[in-house]
This record gives sequence, structure tokens and C-alpha cells, in this order.
Amino acid sequence: MIHIYTDGGCSGNPGPGGWAFVILQETFQGARILAENSGAEKDTTNNRMELTAVIASLETFINIGNATEKITVYTDSQYVQKGMTVWIKDWKSKGWRTSDKKPVKNQELWLRLEALAAGLKVNWVWVKGHDGNKYNEKCDVMTKKAIVSM
Repeated sequence: MIHIYTDGGCSGNPGPGGWAFVILQETFQGARILAENSGAEKDTTNNRMELTAVIASLETFINIGNATEKITVYTDSQYVQKGMTVWIKDWKSKGWRTSDKKPVKNQELWLRLEALAAGLKVNWVWVKGHDGNKYNEKCDVMTKKAIVSM
């Protein structure tokens, strides 16, 4: 079983932003880190960084992992979790329009994420941010370091 923790954020929204992920593999001895990474952009939004973190994590997993393994993605972004489990079906059926007929923001990122997830067995789990979850907190620290590195 693979566990992926992600986070994204901004200093100002929009503003300089960062993202991070940690990929863990569950073993008999416990979890071991397979990969972790972070990055930043000068002018972005919180939602774009949350999506970018998940995209980067799945791209990395596809390069290092076994696509038949079950994956659980943990995100503190309901935008990402609900987007992938509920909203994307409606957006697609409405020509990438929201319920109020406006274009879906970040469509290009949603399309990338959907394409990556399509070949994987992904379970999307929302976790409360800043609530003591070890790897969510680690991603938060990595995200903040990425932002200040700009």
C-alpha cells in the first residue's frame, strides 16, 4: 500500500506559492519514505499549489512505483478531495462549467490530474490541516520552506 501526503499554499492568495509531497510505502516494519519533493512559483494561488502537489506526487510515483499498487492520497484540501471524487464528473458533463455556468478554474491542472489518476487505484482522503498528522505537518513545513526560497 502506498500513502501519499500533499500540501500546497501561498503567501497571499494570489502570491508566491509552494507545494510539497511525501510518498510512503507500507511495509511489515512500518512506513518507509520512497520520495519527497517540493517546489514553488512566484505568482500563483493556493488551489493551484494544492493541485500541483498532487500532480507532482503522482508523476513521481508513476516513475518509481508499481501502478497496480493501491494508493491513498491524503490532502488537507477539500478542493482537491471533493474535486476528484465528486465535482469533476459534473464539470465534465457540463463542458467544464460550474453549476453557475462559469468556466472551471484550473481546468488544465484538473485534466492533468485526472489523466494521471486514471491509470492508478487511488483513494482520495481529506485530512484536517495543522492537526498533528505527522506527514501532513511535514508537507506543510516543506511548503513554507519552498515559498520563502523564492
